[in-house]
Amino acid sequence: MGDGHGTEVVDCSVLMPVYNEEHHIVASVAAMRRQEFPGTLEFVVVDGGSADRTLEILAALAREDPRIRVFDNPRRVTASGLNVALSHARGRWVARMDAHTEYPSDYVALGVSRLGRGDTRWVSGPPIATGHGPVSRAVALALRSMLGRGGSRKWAAERGSRDAEYELDAGVFAGVWERETVLAYGGWDEDWVRNQDSEMAGRFLARGERLICLPAMAAEYTPRNSLPALWRQYYQYGQYREKTAARHPQTMRRSHLLAPGVLLTLAACVAAPRPVRRVARGGIAVYVAAIAAAGVRALADAEDPRDAALVPAVLAVMHLAHGAGTLTGAVRFGPPTAAVAGALGLSGLAARLAPPPAPVAAPSLRPSP
Repeated sequence: MGDGHGTEVVDCSVLMPVYNEEHHIVASVAAMRRQEFPGTLEFVVVDGGSADRTLEILAALAREDPRIRVFDNPRRVTASGLNVALSHARGRWVARMDAHTEYPSDYVALGVSRLGRGDTRWVSGPPIATGHGPVSRAVALALRSMLGRGGSRKWAAERGSRDAEYELDAGVFAGVWERETVLAYGGWDEDWVRNQDSEMAGRFLARGERLICLPAMAAEYTPRNSLPALWRQYYQYGQYREKTAARHPQTMRRSHLLAPGVLLTLAACVAAPRPVRRVARGGIAVYVAAIAAAGVRALADAEDPRDAALVPAVLAVMHLAHGAGTLTGAVRFGPPTAAVAGALGLSGLAARLAPPPAPVAAPSLRPSP
């Protein structure tokens, strides 16, 4: 599908990959259209083969607003959808927006303004986890704790000051860029089902780029509302975080070792020699106490005490799923030996083990109009 809207020049293109979003797409597009930007905008929506009414709704919205342009994503992964959108983008600037996230009305304006000041080529805002449903609210509470965030700086509890900013590592959430910058970096790598922004951030960081986060650009993100869905999400996160670390060793933090460490310790409680089992069980007892304490601390912020009671279970699912994904990812994609060495402070060994640069897989990226 394409819309055939000429070659009109616009200032910023908003890129949105979607799939089976009939219940959310109207609100998502409405949020995009509320952007208060001192320039011209277009909204490039790319559908990954939706089987519901998403395309029908998008066609109606596009008839209503010619700034909305709709295209197909035959490869059906988020990274390929972003590359299709990038190929058709006509703006000097591009902004990524996701369908399940509510962005502030000045998101694009703040990002473009900060890019215009120089010294960075990637500006993003933090996500604020806002739950809808008991598990979703428990995940939001968990993500306010250190055990939920790990060492990531990208999460926020509320929208921050317009003047505040800080630098990020590869833990990023969407963003705003100059279109030519993203094209120069090769777009999003389509071999990454998850973690595609972090993989691209690894390429930016390898060249000494600064990734700037503006708390004023904070957007509300809705977490999964079931434990099985949360497990699947974090299992994939673990797999592709490991793949990112294998490709870009500098993206691994020491905290990334904790989730697989918990899983291995749990296995050692059962299968290790008796002296090791004793130590492992002590470690798991400490872990259980830590996640239980996180649940108690969450009571202060919980809408319902039952949401806080779910926090330990949510944390356990997040950690064990991420750990399982990391370990299976090491088998599937190869062990991230250089990344682990770097995370443990063995910089010399990490440098010797570092992999050579690899090409970006972006078959959906075509020359822009």
